[in-house]
Amino acid sequence: MQEQEAVFKTLEDVAEALCAMFPKNLEVVLHDLAEPSQSIRHISGNVTGRKVGDAVTDLVIKALHKEGKNVKNRYNYKTISRDGRTLKSSTVFLRDKEDKIIGVLCINFDTTDYKNASHALEIFTNVYKDTDSQEKNETFVELITESIESIFKQAESKIGKESATMNRIEKIKLVKELEKNGVFKIKGGIDHIASLMGISKYTIYNYLKIIQTEEDIQRI
Repeated sequence: MQEQEAVFKTLEDVAEALCAMFPKNLEVVLHDLAEPSQSIRHISGNVTGRKVGDAVTDLVIKALHKEGKNVKNRYNYKTISRDGRTLKSSTVFLRDKEDKIIGVLCINFDTTDYKNASHALEIFTNVYKDTDSQEKNETFVELITESIESIFKQAESKIGKESATMNRIEKIKLVKELEKNGVFKIKGGIDHIASLMGISKYTIYNYLKIIQTEEDIQRI
């Protein structure tokens, strides 16, 4: 624990140093994943409007669920702030000496001013995409429920209907998409999704059993 704390303290100093160089446009956020619902332990700069004690983002939740201990860092990808400003961001997953993911260092750079400046500043606004993925979506939140709701809205959009208008099969597809993105591993995730869908948590459990049975059959 002392070694882990030393790593966090050092990165807090790094965050302060980076934001001192770009005081208006840069934000560096340090997450401690021991408590995802209150993961932000340090934040330098103010680009996304968050504060210490706010929750981890949906991008981190989905990445850890899909990739586990082999999760890859994300560099220089495009995101949009709540008030519509264009950012480029990087996410670095922090590991202890046993290779366990213990935290996340996130860097957000507001490129809006540079996009409105001369072509000579183009280097500040260039973003690239991973060769194996489309532009990443990330929602900056204060509460873990906001991350859950963001993933929920993305899943609804993928199916093409609001959950209230879905039939049973479509609702099962929605639950499957949410399960794939790690929502139900979050404390309180099932209760919150049940509320958003207007069904009971026991119905969610039933849908998850159906999904698991279908996957078991496909593996036979």
